[in-house]
Parts: sequence; C-alpha cells; structure tokens
Amino acid sequence: MMAYPANIEQRINDLLSRMTLEEKLGQMSQHSVGGPISAQLKDEIRKGRWGSFLNAGSPADRVEAQRIALKESRLGIPLIFGRDVIHGYRTIFPIPLGQAASWDPELIRQAARVAAREASAAGIHWTFAPMLDITRDPRWGRIAETLGEDPYLASALGAAMVRGFQGDSLDAPGSIAACVKHYVGYGAAEGGRDYNTTWIPERLLRDVYLQPFHAAIRAGAATVMSAFNDLNGVPASGNPFTLRQVLRNEWKFDGFVVSDWNSVIEMVPHGVAAGPREAALIALRAGVDMEMVSRSYYEHLKQAVESGEVDQKLIDDAVRNILRVKFRLGLFDKPIPEKVAAEEAPPDAEALAVAKKLAAESVVLLKNANRTLPLSKTIGRVAVIGPLADSPVDQMGCWVMDGKASDVRTPLAAFRDVLGAARVAYAPGLKTSRDTSRAGFPAALEAARRADAVLLFLGEEQILSGEAHSRAFLDLPGAQEALVEEVAKAGKPLIVVIMAGRPLTFEKVAARADAVLYAWHPGTMGGPAIADLVLGVESPSGKLPVTFPRTVGQIPIYYNHMNTGRPPSEKALGIPTGTPVDPQGFDSKYLDVDFTPAYPFGYGLSYTTFEYTNLRVSSPSMPMGGKLTVSADVANTGTVEADEIVQLYVRDLVGSVTRPVRELKGFRRVRLKPGEKRTVEFELTTADLAFHNAENKLVTEPGVFHVWIGPDSTRGLRGEFRVTE
Repeated sequence: MMAYPANIEQRINDLLSRMTLEEKLGQMSQHSVGGPISAQLKDEIRKGRWGSFLNAGSPADRVEAQRIALKESRLGIPLIFGRDVIHGYRTIFPIPLGQAASWDPELIRQAARVAAREASAAGIHWTFAPMLDITRDPRWGRIAETLGEDPYLASALGAAMVRGFQGDSLDAPGSIAACVKHYVGYGAAEGGRDYNTTWIPERLLRDVYLQPFHAAIRAGAATVMSAFNDLNGVPASGNPFTLRQVLRNEWKFDGFVVSDWNSVIEMVPHGVAAGPREAALIALRAGVDMEMVSRSYYEHLKQAVESGEVDQKLIDDAVRNILRVKFRLGLFDKPIPEKVAAEEAPPDAEALAVAKKLAAESVVLLKNANRTLPLSKTIGRVAVIGPLADSPVDQMGCWVMDGKASDVRTPLAAFRDVLGAARVAYAPGLKTSRDTSRAGFPAALEAARRADAVLLFLGEEQILSGEAHSRAFLDLPGAQEALVEEVAKAGKPLIVVIMAGRPLTFEKVAARADAVLYAWHPGTMGGPAIADLVLGVESPSGKLPVTFPRTVGQIPIYYNHMNTGRPPSEKALGIPTGTPVDPQGFDSKYLDVDFTPAYPFGYGLSYTTFEYTNLRVSSPSMPMGGKLTVSADVANTGTVEADEIVQLYVRDLVGSVTRPVRELKGFRRVRLKPGEKRTVEFELTTADLAFHNAENKLVTEPGVFHVWIGPDSTRGLRGEFRVTE
C-alpha cells in the first residue's frame, strides 16, 4: 500500500467545512464530453458543478478546464479527468485477455506503466482499468477485457496492472489512478448476454469473483467502479453488501466508488427504483460516491438532505472519499502546464519494445504438426492470406480510444520487412472477417500455389467483441472456413494465425492446418511479434488463460469445476450402455461431443519440449498455520532456447463442501537453454488452501490434498500431503 501525507485528512476536513451542499453534489457528479469543453461547461466549472469529466476534449481543453477549476472556482477544487485506457493509450498492447496469456505480471506492469505515462502526458489522471471480472462464458463480448477464468491468475495480473498504472506514488509524474471494475459479478451474465442477470451464491462470490478485486485493493487501487448487472436480484450500483460490507468494512477501502455509465438510473428499468430520485437514494446509501453521466445525485439529493430523508453524513463521506483521491494524485498542488503539445507524441522506442514483447508472449501455439513451425528465414516464398493479415484497426482490438491505425504494424508489413516484398504474395481472400463472398478465393489459391508455405490470418474483426458485442455462436464468421478449404487445395504447409477477442470454435480449421497460433488482438506491434514467432526468432510461450470449448453447447466449461457424483469416465462419449434400472455409463457428459475442452486452461506448446521429473513435497504433512514447499525439475529436452510457464495446482480431496478438481496456486516463467535443467520451487501455506464453507466463513480444513506441477491444468506430476490440526 502507498503511504500518503497525514495532513491530507486535515485539508479534506477544512474543505468540507467550507463547501455548500451544491458544491458537494458537484464533486459527486461526472460529465461526459464528446468534443471540446464549451463556454457553458466552463461557466459550470467555475460554479463547482462538476467534480470529474471523462472523454473531455483535447489536452489543451483539459488544461484550460483545470485552470478554471483551480483559479476561478470559489474553493479551487481540481477536476479529475478520466479515460478508458484499457490496453494502452497511444501505444496499443494486446487486449487484456491476450495479455493474460503471457502469464507475465512484470511485463504487464511495464505495459500499464507505458500506458499511464502516455495518458498522463495528455492530461489524463484516471483510467477505468483493470477489468477484473471472472468469466466462464466466451460468448460474452467483454471477455476480451478480462484476465480470464481463474481468480489466482487474474489476481496476480490485475495487481500488476494497478502497480503499473499508479507507479510508486499517485502524485508522481507519469502515474494515473486505477479503477478496478466491474464490481462485482458482471462476468457471470446469464447466457453471456451483456448487462444480464447474475446469480452467484455468496460462497462462490467470495472464493472466485471477489478475489481479484481484493488483490487489486491490497495493491493500492485508488478507485472502484460499480457494475451494470444485478447480483442475486440487487443491482451492483445499489448493493450495500458488496459496496459497504465487503469493500469498506472488510477490506478497509478508502478510495472512491464511481458508478458505471448511467448505472445509477438504470436501477429504474431494473425494477428496484420507481424513478431517478429513488435510484439516487439507493445508490448513495449503498456506497456509490460518484455518479457517471446520469444526473440523479445533483438533481435530487439536495432536496432529500433538506427534507431529512438522507443523512448529510452520507454526502460528506462520499465527497471525502473523492477529495482524498484528488489529494493523493497531487491535483491540488501540481502546477498548470504553460504549454500543451498540439498533438500527442507517437509511440517511442521503449513503448514499442514493450508492446512487441508482450504481443509475442501473448501468442499461444495450439498445434504444430510435424514441426511445421518455425519457418526458415531462407524460405523461398510465403503466401500471406486472410482478412486480418493487413487490418490495423482490427489488430488493435476493442476498447481503443486513442490508438492510431497509422502506428500499427501488421503481419503483412512485418513479413515484407523481414523477407522482402518479392518473397511475400498477398491475397486477402475476404474483405472482412464477416465477408461471405468467394470472389477473392481464386487469387488466394493462386498465391498459395506459388508459395512454399501459407500464412492464413483469420478470426474476428474489432467490432465483434467488447461491450454489447456478445455472440450466440463462436465459429469463424463469414466464409473463413470455406477460404481455408480452398487454400488447402494448394497442398502447401498451412499455418493458421487467429486474431480474436475471445475463444473461438474452429475444430475443422485446426484439423486442416499444420500449425495454429492464437494471437488474440495483439495491438500496435502484433505484426513484428508474429513474424518473429513464425520465423523462429522466439519460441511461443503463451498459455491459455481461459478454457476453449469444442462447441458453444459445452458452455460453461472451465478447469476448476466440481467433480459431481458421477464424473465422466475417460473418453466417455455416446449413448450410455445401461438403463435407468441398470445405469451403466450414466455420468456427466454429452451424447454428441467429447466432454473435454478443445484446449484446456493453461495449455500452450513451444518449439522445444520440456520434461518434468522428480516432484518433491518437503513434508508429508503440515500443521494448521504452517507451510511446505513443492518442487520439480524442469528440463529443456529439445533444441531451442525457450520459456516454459510452470504451473502449480492443488486439490482438496474431502471438504465440508465440494471442492474443485484443481485450483491454480502458483506459476513461474522459466527460460531454459537446450539441455538445461532447473528446479522450480513453490511455497504453499495453509492460508493458500482456504475457502469459504457453508457458513461463508474462510477456513482451511484438515485433510489430504493432491498437488501437481505441470505444463497445464490437465497434466503434470502429482504428489500428496496432509494438513493436520
């Protein structure tokens, strides 16, 4: 946690004592400005009408608005400018789900640091990130913004993002305030339909969905955003259990809570408020300090206070929380810039280097039959085909506010740079990922026939993922599968690179391909990163942060599920052989698709091979409150230097409530030269094994545990230990 000057609270109390009720409600109001800040808005700033803006004009507009707030308003309270800096500002990094595939907290911290530096230089103080919603449904469009399905991984990476955005101190140059969202349960929307109902028992809420948020708060996150969804019948922006009991009382959070866009007044269509006035009362009492965009606080809370319906203390507490963050950011004391650049600077060398490295680490090698990859740099000619081979906007992915297509380096450009234009034949085949016309197929097939290898870039356009972009089907859209069939007729090595905002289902394409790389939406430097991987400059090291289903009919499918009383037998498929009288084969599976995923959580191949041996558990048992170490030897048994992400899983065999079949409890990125062996060690404490029991109490129960060290959630060396009283 960051340390702050003690006199901040004194300064807050002094300000509060001098503020009118209207000025307090102004601090609790955030306005969205699509263009320049108008003369009317400037006059409202002088009167203390607004405490915050998002999407507000140019850097010069923001400087002038801040000057007015500090120099011309009655109390000189600064504005806080927010912006959706989700996976980069000018330099665009892979979508968060792609970043999660790197399993690299330090590199993710560096990327957030670059984003904060760029945004801060443009007058932004606050980002609405990281998004820490756990989701088990890839139909949900906003899975692109998440860090995947696992609370341990999301906690580690989300905390790293917070540290990157906020730096060592919020008031330091290049630091911006993080806002962890969407609190809470938004990723469990029914059917993957955005904004939809979520039903999460408290035990599951605490063990899975709250964990990443708690980790981010422990890392010092300055602000929290309440979500759109209702949670167990109570809208998240009007939920005193999550906002006051858990966030304030249990976690001791002292920053401020902002509602998501219009989510306060959306409690009216939710059906828990009769109108905006009642919605404002519900949100304030629940613990929402600042209202985003809608105006119910400013328009209704003054009368509610004056009539005695609302305690003035609730208003003062909300304003105190907001002012505390403004003081911590140094907004009261920072000088107003005399000059502002007319245009923001393009990405610098450091930013591009981090973007390229993170893009490379995020790519997951799903298939590599007969060692098709890497291609030799001396290869004669390659065909670059597909609608996403040269599409800068789509490569950046969803939720890009300030990235520029002109900065993006596409795969086509990268391969031309490395191999020379004469050795690269390009044919898009389809105009967009959704294109159903086959007019471009003949040229694509001809390019493939003239090449020694085919690179086929498939997936989803930018507009097919993100907020309000849920999909009922996860197959490759348009005529992409038909394009694969056509290009395969050339009989050349076929390497498929998929760029997408979510897991897709592409079993037929994978069967046709010799190699498959999953590149997500990789951002500004995605092209050079992919070229380096394809040509063997680096070996792929990404591991899946989310389970890939074979078909949408399997959803939800996730690795840390419960076992059930009738778990499926290995390779169980088809109609059971028994009857209700003699139930042979009556277990938890589908009749028409394998119950296993297409690709499991934690999965990812390399250009080399790794061997795991000699699992050791330091003690056969540990007492309550104790610890032990689990280690294994990992060797590079191939011919390429590469990184392996070594993963630690546990299973509590018998609990007072059912426990998951595996739970991630640790991971390490290890770089090994050919023939090199290294011991990888993890420490486990009994606190790491805790869960919430039927009474929602956090407990570690004595008993036998299995432990694995391995390359993914389905394999590994298994050991055992016992926790004793």
